Amino acid sequence: MPAERDYYEILGVSRSASRDEIKRAYRKLAREYHPDANPDDPEAETKFKQINEAYQVLSDPEKRRTYDQYGHAAAGGSQSGGFGGFDARGFEGFEGFDDINDIFEAFFGGGARSQRSRGARRGRDMEANLELSFEEAAFGCKKEVEITRSETCPTCDGDGARPGTQPETCPECGGSGRVRSARNTPLGQFMTTRTCPRCRGQGRVISDYCPECVGRGRVRKKRTVQVEVPAGVDNGMRLRLGGEGERGEGAAPSGDLYVKIRVSSHPTFNRRGDDVHAELRLSMVEACLGARKEVETLHGKEKISIKPGTQSGDTHRIRDKGIPRLRGYGQGDHIVEVKVVIPRKLSDEEKELLMEFAALRDEDQDLAEHEGFFNRVRKAFNRGGDDSE
Repeated sequence: MPAERDYYEILGVSRSASRDEIKRAYRKLAREYHPDANPDDPEAETKFKQINEAYQVLSDPEKRRTYDQYGHAAAGGSQSGGFGGFDARGFEGFEGFDDINDIFEAFFGGGARSQRSRGARRGRDMEANLELSFEEAAFGCKKEVEITRSETCPTCDGDGARPGTQPETCPECGGSGRVRSARNTPLGQFMTTRTCPRCRGQGRVISDYCPECVGRGRVRKKRTVQVEVPAGVDNGMRLRLGGEGERGEGAAPSGDLYVKIRVSSHPTFNRRGDDVHAELRLSMVEACLGARKEVETLHGKEKISIKPGTQSGDTHRIRDKGIPRLRGYGQGDHIVEVKVVIPRKLSDEEKELLMEFAALRDEDQDLAEHEGFFNRVRKAFNRGGDDSE
């Protein structure tokens, strides 16, 4: 049987190549040897399979470490089956092993499964949604969220046994959670160590289960969690509450709770970053002559001066009256956008006064023959804006 090619050699990279280098090499070779691009080359398909197999191993950190240490033997001695395709049960001396992880666990104390089985697992993280008003998000607040999570069983204090009884040391592994045995393999006799099948690595067994948790040591409970919302949070942000997720097994730590923020819209204000935008409606007289106006901000009422000749779309910035900065000092600004309102209906006297105004500005020529004087005034003062009575 021909010698198997090294996976690094197949991809044309060094043994110290980064994941990005491996990915780039794979993409280049895959395009070059893809069967669709080489319909008349029977070897292209074989090379394409080798390239894919090499990438599947070297792109996976765990598979790559195992390959670097043990070579193709870890893949069952064949490049056709892939790194995860080895079935130990088909080889003499390996009966009773389920896969490659079992073999490395038994011979070398390694393998992904053995690592997962040792010790109690950390609790799962959880997520909850929290609805806030515009002002609550701006200034911060204290809120509550209701969640349902796994917690230590109050009846048995988490040991899983009926009150008055205790879990017993596993008689098969002696409390270690591991069992040793001798195995004859093609490589000789080995002392193997595996997870205890009776206690499943826990080192103890329960003969009389707790009636509330049925031996699990944990129960589902509804809880109300206090959330400190900092000033300046925005829609879509997540707050992390350490240790408020699912309880871990045994002495393992609990998971975290992630609270996703949803901010309700405001009838007047519109947030853009740390700035607050609002609209100020002016009459055409106020826009022409200027005015002193009072506007509402998140921080209360403020007076601003409107300059004569102000146009629709002009803005006025009020410093430090916006949203408090979440990751810094100070606050954003309150920005007022002017909208000049042109009346739809005028009295005869008002029309006469405007005609006099037009005459003073030499704008009274052929008014009746064009689109209409008032439409011209409306267009000049409120370009595309809403009209009002």
